[in-house]
Amino acid sequence: MKKFWNMILKDNTAEISIFGEIVSSGWEWDESETSANTFQKDLKALGDVSEINLHINSPGGSVFDGITIYQMLVQHKAKINVYIDGLAASIASVIAMAGDKIYIPNNAMMMVHNPWTYAIGNANELRKQAEDLDKIGVSMRESYLNKTGEKISEEELTALLDNETWLSAKEAVDYGLADELLSENRVAACISKELFAKYKNVPETFTKSENEPTLLAKKLKILKGE
Repeated sequence: MKKFWNMILKDNTAEISIFGEIVSSGWEWDESETSANTFQKDLKALGDVSEINLHINSPGGSVFDGITIYQMLVQHKAKINVYIDGLAASIASVIAMAGDKIYIPNNAMMMVHNPWTYAIGNANELRKQAEDLDKIGVSMRESYLNKTGEKISEEELTALLDNETWLSAKEAVDYGLADELLSENRVAACISKELFAKYKNVPETFTKSENEPTLLAKKLKILKGE
């Protein structure tokens, strides 16, 4: 399985991209090529860097791997600049909170929601799953609140998480989930139809088919008499 990240060393600065779905084998301790453990090995291989530029365009994915990556970055001694190039949704938005500064273009978005999972088993096993989700939810809320400071209360944040909230770039900055607005950025979509299908409030921007003609294309066809 292809890694969802890419790391490049330039002088004493690391350029890291997290593009696409954050995937793993499904086991947080797994040693697969796309696990958080492998991410950590790649991060260490960069050496003693003083600055990390982290670019994110992701619909989310594995909660366990995402939280682990967030913790790795928070604990790293380098200054971390996060650039949300298109979308930071679900656990990808948590990873973004590791940034000392978070930059978001005017046309980018962020989505926050409570953690969820698939569960199977007896009543005791299902109760444990629910308890684990509660603990993960606390960890996620802390990562957001540590970044936002006094810009948002815990009650306001809880409401955003409960409602699976898709935030515009300006809203993300207003809530303290990002620090600075940038001019519009042109970036490839991070398509994950399977993952988007599990979300409730996905904006039309992300649900349109890649092959669906744009308004401009439709007008050109009309002008050509097609």
